[in-house]
Amino acid sequence: MTTNFPPNSRYHGIETSETAAPDGRKIVYLRRRFVPSPRRFALLQEHTVAEGERPDLIAAAYLGDPEQFWRLCDANGVMRPEELTEEVGRRLRITLPEGIPGLPDA
Repeated sequence: MTTNFPPNSRYHGIETSETAAPDGRKIVYLRRRFVPSPRRFALLQEHTVAEGERPDLIAAAYLGDPEQFWRLCDANGVMRPEELTEEVGRRLRITLPEGIPGLPDA
C-alpha cells in the first residue's frame, strides 16, 4: 500500500507495511526510506552558507518551496536539516531532483 503524503514530502510514494501487535491489533507503519547517494543528483549550482541561514529559507530561495529542504539534505548527504547550515561557509549543492539528469555542458 502506498501512502497519502503530498508530492512535496520526502515520504511521497513510500509504501506502508503492517505487523500484528501481541494483542492482535494491526499496526501499519511506513517502510524505511533510504537516503540516496548525492551522486544521483545533477548539480545546478552551489550556495555558500551565511550566518543565521536556515535550510527551509534556502529551499524557498532556490527550489521555490520551504518544505523541500529535504531535497537539499539528500543532495548534500546529510540526515538532519540543521547539518546543512551549522557551518558558516559550507558550500551546499543545489541540484535537480533525484535521478533527473542534467544537460551535458549546458
